[in-house]
Amino acid sequence: MLRTTMRAALLALSLLAAGAASAGGCPAHYVDGRLPEIRNPKLASATRELCYGVFGVVHSGVTRTPLWSAEHLQAENLASAQDLPRKSAFHAEAKLPPSQRAELSDYARSGFDRGHMAPSADMPDRDAQRESFTLANMVPQDAENNRHVWAGIEGAVRKMAQQEGALYVITGPAFIGATVQKVGKVLVPSHLYKAVYSPARKAGAAWFVENAAGAVYQTMTLAQLEATIGIDLMPSLSQQQKQIMLRLPRVKTHKPRP
Repeated sequence: MLRTTMRAALLALSLLAAGAASAGGCPAHYVDGRLPEIRNPKLASATRELCYGVFGVVHSGVTRTPLWSAEHLQAENLASAQDLPRKSAFHAEAKLPPSQRAELSDYARSGFDRGHMAPSADMPDRDAQRESFTLANMVPQDAENNRHVWAGIEGAVRKMAQQEGALYVITGPAFIGATVQKVGKVLVPSHLYKAVYSPARKAGAAWFVENAAGAVYQTMTLAQLEATIGIDLMPSLSQQQKQIMLRLPRVKTHKPRP
């Protein structure tokens, strides 16, 4: 009887520990409070969770970029963000060891933008805006891509959140292909994605775009995106739920001047 009781207690403790691990340090930014789960072992090395006021990051010390940035994007925060002038304050992340983080010098004269994953335009106050300028929230992004098609996708997500009241948003880089470019010591992603989930509609979808000038975005289900990038972004959802395609708005891109 005692042995059975001890076995049950140990099982309960292990389940509790597993649940705590999956929740992460900042569950408010994730669907059902569940941290994404890395399925591709190549992405799993030297990762570290970073929690900020209105977004959370899991950072890779190998790529020196986020693997993702997550937001619970709320209409009331966006209303505050609209009245907040942008004040750029790019900075290296002091919470990360120098051997794993990006530095401003890595991006200098690289020709790439420091591309936000959680956008500065989503931030409701000055403290949150400054946090968004950490290099732990940045990837090397093609400048035209960042300022045109990507800016259009970010704007479409904000409009959706204003209409829905709230969305869960996970944004990140993908490293696909045999060769990977570097700027300084930072890996340049081949693609970028932005996944959204609407609690009101109980459906999600994603944009996926090559990190290149003139790239045309694709839309896909959450299941398709997760299979492509090797990360279970929303582990509390079933595969059936992830196959339901949320209707995404047409993106208005800011076309470059000739």
